[in-house]
Amino acid sequence: MVVTIPIAYVEPSSGEFRDPPLFTLFYAAIAGIIIIFVYSSYKDKKERLKANAKRRSRK
Repeated sequence: MVVTIPIAYVEPSSGEFRDPPLFTLFYAAIAGIIIIFVYSSYKDKKERLKANAKRRSRK
């Protein structure tokens, strides 16, 4: 995902800057990073809630 951001501005085969840059590729990379971050946060929160419920049930 992070590699896609520079590719939106630089042509990989020649190394020249694109004119105009590929904004759709740039925004897709940013959206992908945000989706991964939100999903991992959601998954961690769900695991934490399950662990807390298990810990409470032991008492």
